[in-house]
Amino acid sequence: MTDHSSAWDEDYRRRGNLWGGAPAPLPDLPAGAAVLEVGCGNGKTLTALVRRFPCVAAVDSSPHAVALARRHPATASASLAVADARCLPFHEESFDAVFLVHILGHLPLSGRKAVASEVCRVLRPGGTLFFRGFSVEDMRAGKGVETEPQTFRRGEGIITHYFTEAETADLFAPLAAVSVRTHRWQIRVRGRHYPRAEVEGVFIQEG
Repeated sequence: MTDHSSAWDEDYRRRGNLWGGAPAPLPDLPAGAAVLEVGCGNGKTLTALVRRFPCVAAVDSSPHAVALARRHPATASASLAVADARCLPFHEESFDAVFLVHILGHLPLSGRKAVASEVCRVLRPGGTLFFRGFSVEDMRAGKGVETEPQTFRRGEGIITHYFTEAETADLFAPLAAVSVRTHRWQIRVRGRHYPRAEVEGVFIQEG
């Protein structure tokens, strides 16, 4: 397990459910679609997926995160595993859809490329990738120690990469881009407004 993965596992161990609230709206998929979430964390998006789709698998590199995700009654029907996203424990062309929600940004460039390659491998022809990661326009971009271009390490050892639309499209270049866009909103903290921004991408495995 790499240092950043160890940092995430320790964070889940200490703080428990790190992510709460409602997940982003889910896309429409064919009935019976086989769905994979890579980097499920404590199950925020996973709980919504299993309510919508009958065949859901999920992995995370943090044993503590997977244990937390398993505690949700809604996830009982999901197949959960501790696994490295750079080497997914699934056969080629296993899934109709893959969700990458704020996971790639916590990997260095080599890791992001490896995960993108793995996603292409496990997607079936006609399958869809749904990606979300923080944008270079986000208020937190540039905060911390820069370890790679637009990648910054927080004090506890967790890294966050901030994406551009062009970079995202290039990362998943073997797949056909349906849409790559920046979602922007603001939050109010102590009377001041700050920009939040995510890059959202939808890609299709042609074939």
